[in-house]
Amino acid sequence: MRLAILGTRGIPARYGGFETFAERLAIGLFGRGFDVTVFCESGESPAPDVFHGVKLRYVSAPALGPLQTILYDLRCLWAARRGYDVVYMLGYGAAPFCLIPRLWNTAVWINPDGLEWARAKWGFFAKCYFRLMEWASLHAANRIIADAEAIAMSLASRHGKLPTCTVIPYGCDVIETPPPAELLSEWSLVPESYYLVVCRLEPENHVLEILQAFQRSSSNRQLIVVGNHFIETGYVAQICAVQDPRIRLIGTVYDQAKLTCLRYHSFAYMHGHSVGGTNPSLLEAMGCGNLIFAHDNPFNRETLGPCGYYFANAPELTQAIDRAEQEHTELMRLREASRSRTRENYSWLHIISKYASLLEKAL
Repeated sequence: MRLAILGTRGIPARYGGFETFAERLAIGLFGRGFDVTVFCESGESPAPDVFHGVKLRYVSAPALGPLQTILYDLRCLWAARRGYDVVYMLGYGAAPFCLIPRLWNTAVWINPDGLEWARAKWGFFAKCYFRLMEWASLHAANRIIADAEAIAMSLASRHGKLPTCTVIPYGCDVIETPPPAELLSEWSLVPESYYLVVCRLEPENHVLEILQAFQRSSSNRQLIVVGNHFIETGYVAQICAVQDPRIRLIGTVYDQAKLTCLRYHSFAYMHGHSVGGTNPSLLEAMGCGNLIFAHDNPFNRETLGPCGYYFANAPELTQAIDRAEQEHTELMRLREASRSRTRENYSWLHIISKYASLLEKAL
C-alpha cells in the first residue's frame, strides 16, 4: 500500500498541528509496513529525502500571496496523480483539484479540519470561498476523514448525504513523567501558580472573554497567555488593553519541551477554541493531566467529555474559576479523568491502528 500525504508544509514538523499530525501518522504507518510519502515545501537549504523511513518529496510554488498555498497544493496533487494507492489531502483549500489523482484511478481522501469558513478573521469573500471549497471537497473525495463526530454531523446537516465518511480524531502523547520545573524560571513561574492559555489570538478562540473572566475572578494566581500579541489586529489590541497585573502575555513559545512544561505545571488550562474538531491543543492539555476550562461547544464536549469545566461566556467562566479555587478533591479527580480519557481514546497507537485498518480495507 502506497500512501501520499499532502496539504502540509512538510516534515519534520516545525509549523503547526497539521505538520505534527502528518509526521506522527506517517512514521506510525511506516512502522506498520506501509510505503508512505509526505509532500513538503522545497526551500533554499538542502533537505533529506527520508525521515524515519518516510519518503519526502519536495514541491515549490511561486510567491503569489494567498494563491501560493493553492498553487502548492495543485502542484502536489499533480505530482501525486499516479504511483500511489491513496492520496490523503489535509485541508480543502484546493478541493476541486483533488479530482486530478482520481483521473488516474488514485483514491483521494480529504480531511476538512474543522469549519474554516466560520473563522472570524476571514472577510466575506474568503468565507464564501471556503464554503465553496467545503462543498467541493465532498464531491472530489472518495472518502472524507472527519476528526470528530461533530464535524461529520455539521457537514451532513448543511450538505445532506455525505460521501463515505470516517471519523478518526487526532492523537496525543500522555505525559507520564513530570518535565523539569526549572524550565519555568524563564518566566519566573513555579508549578500550580498560574492558569494557561495557548492559542492564536483570534475571536473564535474567545481569548478576550477568558481575560475578562479572569480579571473578575478572585484568584491570586497569574494567567499566562502564549500567543503572538505583536500582530496588529483590532482583536489583539482589545486583548492588550485588558489591564490586570495577574495577566501576562508572553508571546509565542515554539520549543516543545518548554511548552509541555508550561502545560504540565499549570494549575489549569483555558481552552476557548470553538470552530475546530478534535483540537490538538486541547488533547495536549488532556495528555498533561490538566484541569481544563473549555468553551461549551459540541467539538470540545466530544473531546473532553465529563473531564473538565465548561463555560459559554465570561460570567460563567468567572464562577468556574472561583469554584475551582476551593474544590481541591474534585480537581484531582478531573485531572486524572482527563489523562485516562486521553490514554483510552487518543493515544497515537490507537489512532494509527485506525488508519492502518482503513488503508488495509481500501487495498
